[in-house]
Amino acid sequence: MTSKRPPTLEDVARAAGVSRATASRVINGVATVDEAMRSKVAAAVVATGYIPNTVARSLVTRKAGAIALVISGSDGSAEQVLGDPFFGRVVSGVVRSLLPRKVHPTLVLADSDAARADAVSYVRQGKADGALLVSTHSDDTLPGLFVDAGIPAVLFARPGRDVPISYVDLAHEQGAALAADRLVARGCRRVVTIAGPSDVPAAQDRLTGFRQAMARHGQAYVPVAKGNFTLESGARAMAELLAEHPDLDGVFAANDLMAAGALTILHQHHRTVPGDVAVVGFDDSEPAHFTHPQLTTVAQPVEEMAAEMARILLTHLQDQTHRPTSAIFDPHLVIRGSA
Repeated sequence: MTSKRPPTLEDVARAAGVSRATASRVINGVATVDEAMRSKVAAAVVATGYIPNTVARSLVTRKAGAIALVISGSDGSAEQVLGDPFFGRVVSGVVRSLLPRKVHPTLVLADSDAARADAVSYVRQGKADGALLVSTHSDDTLPGLFVDAGIPAVLFARPGRDVPISYVDLAHEQGAALAADRLVARGCRRVVTIAGPSDVPAAQDRLTGFRQAMARHGQAYVPVAKGNFTLESGARAMAELLAEHPDLDGVFAANDLMAAGALTILHQHHRTVPGDVAVVGFDDSEPAHFTHPQLTTVAQPVEEMAAEMARILLTHLQDQTHRPTSAIFDPHLVIRGSA
């Protein structure tokens, strides 16, 4: 015994007394269809029990109902990306913003020239309607590739190159100044800083903002050691600074992971925190809650920034004449036990 076949678009057209092309236009939401025809087709859909084929619909509307979340500069596997506090928060903000709108994010890693070209090709083939780009290095070609391809895209953090692309970012210099003000208010007079990579614009801004704020407080020279935003690099940088400046009494680390690494080294050298040395981090990410003592840090609302990035992209998809725009978020200081 054979089962009854599912109703087709032809069945809907026959029931409504219209052509197959008209039925297709109504089902796919084409606005130019006469209202009377639209009502007939809608009634026929109910009467026949027709279920639109979303794959076929995407071919007609050229809408995939998906957004590519392209991460470049993570230097790791998907597991490493999702395990990183920053990237994890970006993904969380994007997912929470898109899913209620029935738009599905697809994670794409692009850490080589070939992978970046593949990411562009992936979207151009219609597998996603646009892209959210997370690119950490200033010389990354990824934003330019998407702009040159004419693909709607929004970038997390301002582009390191002069590219006409929408982006969201934080007032990083302002945030670093909050850290400087806190250390000075605690009476720190021999302050050092652990900076991020020189090729990351946010790291450059945090270092500049911190040095300028310390200069306004009369501290003209701030020793610096470089890390790469990892726990291990923060520990190495802290050991270097302690060796060169054993009387230091305040530390600003350009992210929380490096600050956590610095705390480990300070404990190993029997420096109490904040009694001997006060420590301030940046981001207010998950590690800030699990250090001992808990970390005073500059909060970056990553989830809200990621959600805004998604909102801007959806606006571009609705109106592709929309000019590039930016959204700059303000940081704030979260005071805990380390400073």
